[in-house]
Amino acid sequence: MKGKPEGKKAFLLRLDPRLYRVLEKWAQDELRSVNAQIEYLLKEAARRAGRWKDEANPEEGREP
Repeated sequence: MKGKPEGKKAFLLRLDPRLYRVLEKWAQDELRSVNAQIEYLLKEAARRAGRWKDEANPEEGREP
């Protein structure tokens, strides 16, 4: 049985149905699940904003 990957935080996300359809198509185009596509897009946005540091500091962005 598939469960959530170790260390992943699960939460409910409500989206506009039109946005979901866009994300679903985009994810299919990039061979990802919708969940993986959303995570990818959020990480990219966080990197561009200077809020996500790559593996240099794995504690960055975690709860205290």
